[in-house]
Amino acid sequence: MSKIHGMLWTAKSSQSIQPIAFAPPKTHLIFPKMCGSDSSGNGARPTVRQRMPTTHQLSTIFNARDLIVFAMLSQVFYTFEKKKAVEMSAANLKKRPEIVVTDGFTLNPGDLSWRKLQSLGHVELYDHTLTGEMASRAASASILIVNKTQVDGDLLAQLPLLECICVSASGYNNVDIAAAKSRGIPVCNAVGYGTDSVAQHVFALLLGWQNRVHAYQTSVAAGDWARSRDFCYYLHSSRELAGKTMGIYGFGRIGQKVAVIAQAFGMNVLACHKHPERDALPGIKFVDIESLFAQSDVISLHAPLSPENEGIVNKNLLGLMKPDALLINTGRGGLINEADLREALLQKSIGGAALDVLAKEPPTENHPLFGLDNCLITPHIAWASREARERLMEITVDNVRAFLGGTPQNVVNA
Repeated sequence: MSKIHGMLWTAKSSQSIQPIAFAPPKTHLIFPKMCGSDSSGNGARPTVRQRMPTTHQLSTIFNARDLIVFAMLSQVFYTFEKKKAVEMSAANLKKRPEIVVTDGFTLNPGDLSWRKLQSLGHVELYDHTLTGEMASRAASASILIVNKTQVDGDLLAQLPLLECICVSASGYNNVDIAAAKSRGIPVCNAVGYGTDSVAQHVFALLLGWQNRVHAYQTSVAAGDWARSRDFCYYLHSSRELAGKTMGIYGFGRIGQKVAVIAQAFGMNVLACHKHPERDALPGIKFVDIESLFAQSDVISLHAPLSPENEGIVNKNLLGLMKPDALLINTGRGGLINEADLREALLQKSIGGAALDVLAKEPPTENHPLFGLDNCLITPHIAWASREARERLMEITVDNVRAFLGGTPQNVVNA
């Protein structure tokens, strides 16, 4: 067996430095069972443990000098491989897309994970981003993920590296989709994640209004029950939902889910929709919007906002409502003319309103609908159950993954 080319040097006490030639050990002596039969001669392949040399076997083949040289060569090989791995990792990192999340707090206030998104590229996460900060924060982005931050043509002109915009919401009116299209930038939104959550909130508002649970809890905490002469007392007269009529404006996924729940409560359901033939469901009667407002005991708004229906719920439609009817809006705040609604509530011409959305969000402190005893308002949280946000995260990550794979999905500006 030939020796390794080259020499290693050693020094011994009271001796001059001498070269030492290193001959590799005869490995076939260490591994007699690597090939062929085991000691029993039955031809069985030895196990890994049987093939591994023991410390005693090594000491019989290698002398101390050889073991030192072997260790040195191993260290050189390890260092080389480690350096190679680091270089490859750095090269791969440079190829990873730059993903910037401008306003991630509403999607993930801390109870979800960004890990799946981070596996797709280098991710810069911001809870909130002001308009003036957008250009600098998104400058390196090839993929931009926004929720409500504005992306207009002027901003796009400052982002030459941008290749895709993903909106972590169903609505995308905060993005100039025409300007993006002119740049060849797909805008991808997310749909279907909040159906169950929003429908549930509709009935949370409805039941909260009808049964006044919070008002009773506050009254009991104040000692009113303890002072009562009777075993129960009344703050208002509650009504049953069974037999009442639910009117639904907009009959997409959420509107249809609301209809199913309303029917489970024993309610009759009317709907106003652009495509009644396509989306017909058993027991649903389609009517025009005037009939919907005139005949319903509860009206729930679910149509997407467009220039054609902005402010459509105005004094004319409000004037058609029953005097004890409830208006619920978990869709878009812009569907309602808020000045007209305030007047109807002050005049008590309708029973009340329960709103999860307003025309401008967040609203001003002196919003005209604040402080009215017949107006219940929640801060745009109908969509935001944890399960809905988990689905939204999955859809957003899938949109990014699809774009990176060359097949963008959920594109709204194709």
